[in-house]
Formats: sequence, structure tokens, C-alpha cells
Amino acid sequence: MIQKPKGTKDLLPEESYKWQEVENIVKKIFDSYNFKEIRVPVFEHTELFQRGVGETTDVVQKEMYTFDDKGGRSITLRPEGTAGVVRAYLENGMGSMPSPVKLWYNMAMYRYENVQKGRLREFHQIGAELIGSSSYLADVDTILMGNQIFEDLKLENIKLRLNSIGCPKCREEYQKILRNFLSKNLDKYCDTCKSRFEKNPMRILDCKESKCKKLNENAPKMIDYLCDECKEHFENVKSMLKNAGLDYEIDSTIVRGLDYYTKTVFEFVDETTELTVLGGGRYDGLVEEFGGPKTPAIGFAVGVERLMDMYKNKTEETKPDLYILSVGNKENQKAIELSKNLRKKGYVIEKDICERSFNAQMKYSNKINAKYLLVIGENELEMEKAKIKNMQTGNETEVKLNLEEISKVIKD
Repeated sequence: MIQKPKGTKDLLPEESYKWQEVENIVKKIFDSYNFKEIRVPVFEHTELFQRGVGETTDVVQKEMYTFDDKGGRSITLRPEGTAGVVRAYLENGMGSMPSPVKLWYNMAMYRYENVQKGRLREFHQIGAELIGSSSYLADVDTILMGNQIFEDLKLENIKLRLNSIGCPKCREEYQKILRNFLSKNLDKYCDTCKSRFEKNPMRILDCKESKCKKLNENAPKMIDYLCDECKEHFENVKSMLKNAGLDYEIDSTIVRGLDYYTKTVFEFVDETTELTVLGGGRYDGLVEEFGGPKTPAIGFAVGVERLMDMYKNKTEETKPDLYILSVGNKENQKAIELSKNLRKKGYVIEKDICERSFNAQMKYSNKINAKYLLVIGENELEMEKAKIKNMQTGNETEVKLNLEEISKVIKD
């Protein structure tokens, strides 16, 4: 038997309805902030992620699914959403739309990672991108929108962690200081960290190797070397979040795993597992990196699998409102007519499509937990009346075989 590839997961019906519930709740939040959905291709030219995500990141160096297509072009399955959304923003002239442009997405992502709890090779992210505002107010709004996801899903033990990684101006000075610190023990770092020393030493702070994390414990903090503009921006973000009643803690180790981030970066962490469920930040240079005009932006992405691990849904799986039991050609015709019109009214209707016997249909209606049962036999057709049985209480109600009376019983 052929099995699914390692790092992928089948989403079965008993789980998919929970996903739909979460997706609908999150969509309502985005709608309330006037964000519009965008869908971008599952694969892009590899250069998009090399330039956008960053050649020194783990994503580009180790995790991307990259291949040559039949035309010899290097293609990569999207490992994250922001680069593709910004490419679409530029390519489709969305810069001429009223600014800021607010976009959200719900997409599958692909990374060749070590499979473990909370990490798959095909995974899903719900993300939001706000393009066109440099104000700290955009940071605050975006973070509050992310927080509302956890509030509306009634998820507890979630902590917001904040940091600022500055702008290219103050980061240049900081990187000199950081290199000086790292150089003292550079020979003890892993090979990947050594390769990042000259190109982007801040990536070393993001290393997950235990020996590297230990060596980084006393590293200088970017937050202590912010320029006046970045410092003021971050102070305003913190002050406004505090005034909005949202608790946070400063975590100077947050640099995020992608090179496009600037200034404010943040993570919502499940304190039970210490896993990041939502992460994001400002990326003021990415539009320009892709050939567009200087355009500030901020966004985040939620790991849906991790979100679902925490979510305890309050609704039950959809059950049929009515099972119509019929045996015989004329009886089946009536069942088809009634089921078609009842479905148009929004009811969930099941009927026989396997030519089962009377007893087999009775057993099936019980197995699928139908709320009501309507039996249409020869006598019912002749009298144009039938009985609807409440499968939970056993009570029966006689109705005419028409849409109005049947609907009334199901609705009541």
C-alpha cells in the first residue's frame, strides 16, 4: 500500500470541521479590520525566496523544496507567505490602491524539516500583511488583531513577546559589536553559524543548536543599540499596547527566522509547550528589495496545526437534519424531490443512494446520527402523508408530504 510522504498529514472529516470553525472565526476577525483575502501560487521562482527570505536563513539554506522544471527554471514550493504576497502586490499594481493595503491568506507551506511535534513538511499558515504604513499605530493594530485570534478562540496561557531589531542604520553599528563578541568563540560554533559570521551575524542568534545557544547567552542585545528613530518607534508600540491592556514581555532573543524583518518583531507563545503559535513583525525594506518603491509594511502568520493542537472546539460535527427512507422507484422519486428542495432551504439531508433494504437504511440512519427520520412507502405516497420520527426522543409527528410541513417539524 502506498502511504503518504513523511511530514504530511491527512485531514479527515472528524477533524476538518474543527478547522473550518477556526478558519471562520479568524476570517471574521480579518473582516472586522477590513483585510481582504489574497491567494498566490503554491510555487514561485526560487530567486523570490532567496532575495526575500534571505540566503543566510535556515529556510533558504536547509529547508526549501527546490527543483528545476522542464524548462530548466529553478522553482521552489512556497516555504512562507509574505514573499509571494509582496510579489503579487507589486506585479498587480496594488500600490495604486488606497493605502495601506490590507491582505490576508490561508495557505499550505512546504519546508524540509525534521518531523516532530508541531513541525510538518507540509503545514498551513493563516497570515496577514499590512502594506503602506510606517506608523507605530500599524504595529499596534496588527498585534492587537493577532491577539484577538486567541481571545475569540478562548485560548489561554498565551504570552506576547516583543523585541525590536532596528533598521539597517542602527543594525550596521550593532553588527560590528556583535561580530566582536562572536569572534572570541567562533571556532566553537556550528559550521552554519561560522558561514553566517560575515554575511549576517544576527542569524547566529537564531541558531537552534544547543552549543550555539549556550555561547550566545551573554551576546549584546540589539535593543540596547537602537537609533533614536527606532527607539522612539518601539517605545510608542509598548506604550500603546500597555494602554490597550495587552500584557507583553520583552525578549531580546527574538530575531525571527527570516531576513526581511526590521524594527518591531513579536511572537505569541504557548506557555505550556513554549512553542511559537503566531509570529511576525515589520518588514520595511522588502517591497524595495523586489524592485518596488520604498514601502513600509508589517504582518504575521499563525501556524494552523499548532493552533488546532490548542483549540478545543465548542461545536459538534454536522449531523443530518433528516434521513429520508424510501424503497421503490416512485418512492425514490419523491425522496429526491423532497431532499433537493430541503437542501435549498439549508438543511442537511441524507437519503438512500445505494439501493439498500428497509432494515439496512434504518441501521444507516442510526449510524450517521440523523436527527429525524422520514419513511416514504407505498401507503405514504398514496395518502400523501407520512410520520417524522425524532431519533432522540422517539416522538413521531404526522405531516403532509410537502416542503412546508416537513420544514416546520425539522426547524422546531
